[in-house]
Formats: sequence, C-alpha cells, structure tokens
Amino acid sequence: MDTAARTLQAEVNRLHHELQTLKVQHQNEDEELITISEYILKRLEQLNVTSIFGVPGDFNMRMDFIEDHPTIEWIGNCNELNAAYAADGYARVKEHSIGVVVTTFGVGELSAMNGIAGAFSEMVPVLHIVGVPSTTQLKNKPMLHHTLGNGRFDAYTKAAEQITVAQAIIMTKTQAAAEIDRVLTECIIHARPVYLTLPMDLTTEKISAKRLKVELSRTPPPNDPNIENYVLDEIMELVGDAKQDIVVLVDACAIRHDVRQEVNDLLVKTQFPVYATPMGKTAVSEEHERYGGIYIGSITHPLSSPLAALKSDFNTGMFTYRIPETHTIELHSDHTLVRYARFPGIGMKWLLPKLTERLSKCQEGASRIPVPRYKLDVPTESDDKISHAYFWPRVGKFFRKQDVIVAETGTSNFGIMDVPMPDKSIFVSQILFGSIGWATASTLGAALAARDKGLGRTILFTGDGSMQLTVQEISTMTHHKLTPIIFVLNNKGYNIERHLHGLDRRVSLMHSTLHDNSQNIAGSTTIS
Repeated sequence: MDTAARTLQAEVNRLHHELQTLKVQHQNEDEELITISEYILKRLEQLNVTSIFGVPGDFNMRMDFIEDHPTIEWIGNCNELNAAYAADGYARVKEHSIGVVVTTFGVGELSAMNGIAGAFSEMVPVLHIVGVPSTTQLKNKPMLHHTLGNGRFDAYTKAAEQITVAQAIIMTKTQAAAEIDRVLTECIIHARPVYLTLPMDLTTEKISAKRLKVELSRTPPPNDPNIENYVLDEIMELVGDAKQDIVVLVDACAIRHDVRQEVNDLLVKTQFPVYATPMGKTAVSEEHERYGGIYIGSITHPLSSPLAALKSDFNTGMFTYRIPETHTIELHSDHTLVRYARFPGIGMKWLLPKLTERLSKCQEGASRIPVPRYKLDVPTESDDKISHAYFWPRVGKFFRKQDVIVAETGTSNFGIMDVPMPDKSIFVSQILFGSIGWATASTLGAALAARDKGLGRTILFTGDGSMQLTVQEISTMTHHKLTPIIFVLNNKGYNIERHLHGLDRRVSLMHSTLHDNSQNIAGSTTIS
C-alpha cells in the first residue's frame, strides 16, 4: 500500500475508533480519571504486554508507574540498543502482542534506533516510548543536555520518521489518549514500529479513562467485495491454466499479519505442496505431510502462490527466483498481485478463507503432486573434528517441540536453515536487516515471551564476533532467572568478513574473552 493510501486508511480507522469511543462516553456518565502514564500501561495490558524493556533516563516517563504495575515487569537493559533488540525478539515470539522499549530523549533514543530500524525492516510491531523535556522546554528550545546544541529539538523525531510507521508527539493532555490509541492501532495493523514522545511534565497529568472501554482494532480493514470477487475469479482462471500444478510458498508476513490459521486451513483443504522462505521458516509446521522444506531459488513449478513474500537478497537465494510473473500469485497484508496486476486494499486476512473455499476442489489432483521428504541425515565423520556438515544435522536431533530457536546473522543462520524443526517450534532470525549482535539481546526478549506462553527451551546460536557486541545482556537474563541454552561458534573473529576480505587479514580478528568467562554464566549452558 502506498503512503497516501496508508494515510487515508489510518484516518478511516481513527475516525471509526473515535465514533465507537464517543458512543461509550455518552453511555457512561461516571468520569474516572487516570494519569497519561497509567493510560499507556492499561492499553499495553490490553495488548497482553507483560515486559517493557529500556534504560532509565532523566526525561523518561515515571518509571515507578511501570515498576508498580501488577502485570507488567520492567526489564532494565544494559544499553538502549540491546533493549530495542530484546523488544524485537519479544514481539516475534509473543504473537498477538507487541514489544515495548522506553528510552530517554536524544542520547537514549538514538542508541535504540538501529534496533528499531531492524524491526521496521522485518515487520515487527514495537512501540518506542521516548521521554522528552517538558512542553515549555520543547516550545522555548533552551540549550538543554541531550540536545544538539542548536535548538533543533525535532531532529530526533525526524530521524524516527524514517524507521517507524506512525509517530505521536504529545504536547497536551487533551490529545494524549487519542494519539496513543492511534499509534498503537497502526503498530498492530501494519506490524511495524511506532514512536511516541511523552513530555516529563505530562506523565502525571490526568485524563479520562473512558476510551479504555473500547478495545483497539486488531483486524485490517475489510476488502471491497466487488474487487475481491474479481481477484478470486482471476486467481481461479490462473489455477485452471496451470492444470492445478501449484505450490504454496510461505513467508514471514504470514506470521506477522496473523494468518497462520488461514494458511493452515488452505494447506489442509487443498493438499498443495508447501515450502517456506528463509524468513518464513516455521511459519508452517515442518512436520506437515506436504511440506518440502526451504525455498531459496532452486525450485521451479508452473505456478507459485507466495504468501506475504519479502524478496530480499538472502530470502531469495541472492535473487535467484526463477518463477515468471505470468505464473505467480502473491498475497500480502494490504494488496494482492495476480500476474502483472496489482490490487491495492485486497488483503490476505479476508481473502484467504474465500480462496480456500474455492480451491478445496483441487485436493484430489494436488495430493498426487510429489513432495520430497524434508529431512537432513547426520553424516558419518572419519575423525573427531566437528564440521558444519555434521554439526547442524546433529543439532537438529537435539530440538524438541515448542522450542524457541534463535540464530544470528552469518554462519548460524546459513547453517541452521536446512535443519528440520519439530512441530510448534519457533525459529527467530534477522535475515533481511542482518545486524550482528541482534540475536543475543533478542534472545532475552524471546525467552521472556516463551516463558509467558509456556513454550519450551530458548536456544541461541551465535558466533563469537556477533556475541561480543551484546554479550552484556546475558547478565539481564540471569537476573530474571532465564536459562537459555547458548551455542557459541568460536570463529576467533568475524568469519564472514574473513572470507570476504582475506583469510589472513587482521581486520577480521578479535580478542575474545568469551571462552575465559563461559564457566561463570550462571544457569545457562554455553558451548564454545
């Protein structure tokens, strides 16, 4: 969806929510007042948020509001970048919720921005709350600490605009509740980060709590029925031309935009062969009888139907997809592509059930299409050396159902990609943005979310180079009694860079302290 269409739809959503709110306010005469800080936390509680990440700062919202909340826990991080990574990992594992990170004005929010950018890139819903100077200071622009010293108090907001889908700059208490609701709705529907500033003099200002009686919308706007029927007809015509020789390719947005169940219904009722992209790994159960594995540009079929595809370099095998557009249908959260035609506003959440109903007649023919068995045998080695060819298949035997498996950019990501994972396991990686160090801090959020949901173990695979960027967050894990299993691949440096720039170049070397300290990481298992 382009910017103009997204802006228009956001305004429609806002007006619809305002109408519902006005009805509730008219029906309820009792006026309960709560602080703006409490209003934010109540909304987050409604979204099933139980952990908030961040670093305290002098401009931050009153931290005692978070600390004293009965169901939301403050997770103090070692730095803001790690906090943003952790919020990202939390949101990926705790579907139907969001990640939240709190930072202070300027220095804190800039530190977090790399993590927020990664969440934007990979469509992860994260709320970034920034505590800012008082409303008077924002208007008068004195030379405050944490500023650039030139009166440009909006510089950080302008930076945030590039990596968030919506922003709310609260300057009065009268606008606070509506603006909070607006950005949270955008965060949920678009599965992308949003930015909220809260001046320090407004944190304890009281506002009406009536709006809280109307829950925020979690569903995308409905499709236009006439256009939707036309799109369904076009798809069915293409299916007929392909003589029902169809393969389904599932990507990460099937997870982000809450269509797992709809996708599963499609697969069960049609029996089409299904594959996943690297970013979509575990979006479909890898024990599904019609699952053929990960597609990275090496499989060709007469017709492909990608679900929410993100066609990045690593996600497409360095752009080696060889599926012509004339044989392709793409279903996305806010548009549909059929061959060369684009249909804005026709989203997969509403389209998939109707498409499944029409395609169910293909089951008999589709079930006869052969699907290679997705397996990875452990090879027999001739010596005691642990090679990548042996290590990754062997690790696959270690996984259990409902494990949360986090892999870092680089050898961990590439090595684990072909390893079959048990049913109901969750694979977490940052394939598109690829910020090294992300995985370790993200594991903190993933482990907290896994504990909330009653999932299995949280297992991290990372390299020594990546881990040293965010290794401090292991202290936060132990403080909160989290016990992830950590595999550290000791490359004695940055292995990918070594192969790019020269095996003997000193630029790829590093002085590691991980091996010396691995025995002191209480409660975790570290293999180096």
